[in-house]
Amino acid sequence: MRDIERLFNEYSESHRNPTNKLIHQLAVPLIYFSVIGLVWSVPVPDWLAQYGVNFAHLAILPALYYYFLLSGPIGAAMTLLTIVCFLVLQQIAASDIAVWQVSVAVFVVMWVLQFIGHIIEGKRPSFFTDIRFLLIGPAWVWGSWLKRLNIGY
Repeated sequence: MRDIERLFNEYSESHRNPTNKLIHQLAVPLIYFSVIGLVWSVPVPDWLAQYGVNFAHLAILPALYYYFLLSGPIGAAMTLLTIVCFLVLQQIAASDIAVWQVSVAVFVVMWVLQFIGHIIEGKRPSFFTDIRFLLIGPAWVWGSWLKRLNIGY
């Protein structure tokens, strides 16, 4: 069994309840977005800012590398999600709203929802047993969509 399949199977063990799965379909990508937004908000030195680069651009590279190591389609899907996150964050940054404020609000609300989902499920979140599941969660969401579209991962 491939590593991605094993990780998805382990992650799925605490995500079987339909309500919990639905909550995760919404909350996990939004938590991914909010974490990118929080890292985006860390001030960068001028020498880096002059190139339009922030710490989110740099921090996401090892995560995307990990996703591509797990699976090409998952890596591509996570790259697409990341691009969408960056585009939305650019729009927020161009407005009068602080990216960090939006990110904190989304992060808190979505984690509360996730913990409600796990109360409904009756099982602890997967990352309590293996920290990698913080990265596997978004890939698992994409994996479920790829499966529905009959695209292998």
